[in-house]
Amino acid sequence: MTDLHGTRRPRAVFFGTPDFASVVLKSLLSPNSPVDVALVITQPDRPVGRSQTLTPPPVKVIATAHNIAVRQPLSLRRPHAITAIVGSGADVGVVVAYGRILPVDLLNAFPYGCLNVHASLLPRWRGAWPIGAAIQAGDAETGVTIMRLDAGMDTGPVLATRRRPLGEAETTASLSPILAEDGASLLREVLPDYLRGEREPTPQDDALATWCRMVSKADGLIDWTRSAVDLARHVRAMDDWPGAWTTWGGRRLVIREATAAPQESDGVPGVVHVGDGDVTVSTGCGRLALRVVQVEGRAALNASAFARGQRSFAGSVLGT
Repeated sequence: MTDLHGTRRPRAVFFGTPDFASVVLKSLLSPNSPVDVALVITQPDRPVGRSQTLTPPPVKVIATAHNIAVRQPLSLRRPHAITAIVGSGADVGVVVAYGRILPVDLLNAFPYGCLNVHASLLPRWRGAWPIGAAIQAGDAETGVTIMRLDAGMDTGPVLATRRRPLGEAETTASLSPILAEDGASLLREVLPDYLRGEREPTPQDDALATWCRMVSKADGLIDWTRSAVDLARHVRAMDDWPGAWTTWGGRRLVIREATAAPQESDGVPGVVHVGDGDVTVSTGCGRLALRVVQVEGRAALNASAFARGQRSFAGSVLGT
């Protein structure tokens, strides 16, 4: 290897699946990348949309366009999957939002282990939903971490972090590509020194750890007894998926955009107030100003336009 023994560039196996991971993969496939990507491991194609069209994950699309070998095993514990990965002759694994935990035997199969790009400032927000968790918690900053994987869930030692302020307008959807670019850049910066043995990872402080889990559709449900500030964060955190939702008239109503309003809360939490150019909802503390809403099966609409077209919306109680 050019960086290690003066013979060739280090080889890597890339594990990843969604758009976030595809940004990092693209960076590693550029001409001046610190590694050669020998193999890409990603999730199987999945049916998408109402038509349930079988669709490849974004990482597979990028790898195929660059003529990189792709494997989509149902399990990384099956012998043929491990044989293919070990047979690639890779020196290091790179894992970015792959979607499954790598078995310890596989982590140890690479001479330099597996590095992970994680979208939080570890040990804060270990787990599968770090970007949304940071937004929902009202964190003042976020970032990305490069760590070496171990047997735990995001518990491995850290090589580097990159921080950025977390603004009050950021959503999971808007922040994800930004952190993906940060992660790609930081990984390229860290890899050469790490592979030369010039950068040692530092253990995390487990006492500072916080955890997040993958959200389900049910997690998007709005609890109107919470404060308007909390609910505005909830809307921003859930915007990518599953959406912050409530019910109205027996139908699911997704709140696509909302902010905390200056008005005091009055009446029952969930009551809709339609004023001159604004639509607000009483909460447990303050009112939530609705900006964009979407009834299931319909297109998203400006909340004021929606209220004008649905006269029964004013005065109704959401979530009942």
